[in-house]
Amino acid sequence: MSSIHVPRGSHSGSWWTPIGCRRLPVLMWTAVWAGPWFLRITKQYLPHLARLCLISTFLEDGIRMWFQWNEQRDYIEATWSCGYFLATSFVLLNLLGQLGGCVLILSRNFVQYACFGLFGIIALQTVAYSILWDLKFLMRNLALGGGLLLLLAESRSEGKSMFAGVPSMGESSPKQYMQLGGRVLLVLMFMTLLHFDSNFFSVSADNEQ
Repeated sequence: MSSIHVPRGSHSGSWWTPIGCRRLPVLMWTAVWAGPWFLRITKQYLPHLARLCLISTFLEDGIRMWFQWNEQRDYIEATWSCGYFLATSFVLLNLLGQLGGCVLILSRNFVQYACFGLFGIIALQTVAYSILWDLKFLMRNLALGGGLLLLLAESRSEGKSMFAGVPSMGESSPKQYMQLGGRVLLVLMFMTLLHFDSNFFSVSADNEQ
């Protein structure tokens, strides 16, 4: 009497068996039912989460200004020889400007003015910390500006888009250009993680030998 060979490790509940195939429609119907329910539950939280992600760097830097108050003040005073008062004013401006701008954006009050204020903070820090001559940090600052562009574009038509920076139908051309520029600048943040080696081909040749 011949017997059917069953591969080792297989079982009746595998997805490749008839029993497993019967489970697929159940999972598909579960996904179809749970998808709208999940979006309906999280819809009111996702826009706030998107804005928080875009301004998280400003929030972290503002908090760091508070905990590193003396170090930041001494650095500015030593670098620019501007005196105690101006150095303290610079740190205070960064702290209040960044935290205040983040609060306004998250609360959706005066978003455009908050974005312009954070643009000013970026420009001020670029000069004060000599970021203009450091390509890596300059690209990161440009990426921060891209995030602000997305927030600024979203604030131009509040309520038409579910996510910050996601395009919607019938929106104006200036907003589309701002969103495109913001996305391009955000890519620079990830480019700072790449390390280019000028001796790549020589290293590859050595490995082949």
